Amino acid sequence: MVKLAHFITQIVDFCYRPFQKLCSQQFFRYAACGGGNMVFDWILYFLIYNYIIGHELVYIHLGQLSSICITPHIATLCIVFPITLLTGFWLNKYVTFTQSNLKTYKQLCRYILIVLINLAINYFGLKLCVEILYWYPTPSKMLITGVTVAISYFGQKYFSFNKIQ
Repeated sequence: MVKLAHFITQIVDFCYRPFQKLCSQQFFRYAACGGGNMVFDWILYFLIYNYIIGHELVYIHLGQLSSICITPHIATLCIVFPITLLTGFWLNKYVTFTQSNLKTYKQLCRYILIVLINLAINYFGLKLCVEILYWYPTPSKMLITGVTVAISYFGQKYFSFNKIQ
């Protein structure tokens, strides 16, 4: 995994050269890794929503007499979320914020906290866009992601992967 991180870092840093007067290397790495993870998130969301969930309500049975019904766009979010959480943490830890001296467990806990805030924004944003405004789920997810990117960058830089313990 370290070799993969090094390989990704080399590619990102090579692409950074034309942008070095516009932003810091760390910000560019964050944008590249975050952008890659975001596209991965969108592709997974699209594929799972359209081909696995199939636009159908998802029922989770809790016993003989009760069950929970989850809308397809929220069920898809629940499937995609843990996958992109792990890929995002890995990219942030090993490519973007490599100078942090915090223990991995502490970084992960803080990272999850920021991501949970973003998950809440995603959840309520999807509810608003899809169920109230009647927008399509995939473009709604893409729009909401734009809001969470800013929150995530500052949260990860100054909290999750802060250099000071």
